Amino acid sequence: MELVVLNTQGKETGRKVLLDDTIFGIEPNQHAVYLEVKQYLAAQRQGTHKSKERSEITASTKKLKKQKGSGSARYGDIKSPVFKGGGRVFGPKPRDYRFKLNKAVKRLAKKSVLSQKMRENSIKVLEEVQFSAPKTKDFISILNALELNGKKSLFVLSQANQNVYLSSRNLPKIKVLNYNEISSYDLINAGEIVFFEGAVEKFQENLKK
Repeated sequence: MELVVLNTQGKETGRKVLLDDTIFGIEPNQHAVYLEVKQYLAAQRQGTHKSKERSEITASTKKLKKQKGSGSARYGDIKSPVFKGGGRVFGPKPRDYRFKLNKAVKRLAKKSVLSQKMRENSIKVLEEVQFSAPKTKDFISILNALELNGKKSLFVLSQANQNVYLSSRNLPKIKVLNYNEISSYDLINAGEIVFFEGAVEKFQENLKK
């Protein structure tokens, strides 16, 4: 499987990159994708929710009335959950929502998303771009040439490139990541995926580890 490398004007350069069929051409496994997206979203949760239980309320501990003879239910102190301002029963406590997922499942999830994107013709390969300084205007011109302006897109770098990252930072629908920072959530959340030419081989090697 091959993809043509495009230049910054959106024209074909005449070069092609070879895509591994075991990564970009498999039958998508939707359950693996679900599991990794679920893990990613769970890790984003702060888990700092907290309510006070009976023992944590600051109030009098005096018994409100005698135990027997009132004709109604027995009462403890004012901190009882049955009273307004009392403690909460089984309230939320701080917790970590993260859970473990095997690396093989995470790799399968990425391959599944990429294969689906490949079927939808939503993957492009762009020649390496070097900006002398961060310029959003220059990055927008590339988007226009690739017909991606206004579309949610993910750009995959072969190595850290501060100028490219800063040039895209103010664009709300654009995300730029290094090839080894990508999750299945990033891939599935992007309408279009653009690999820089040097990132394709590194990305494929990373998925084979």
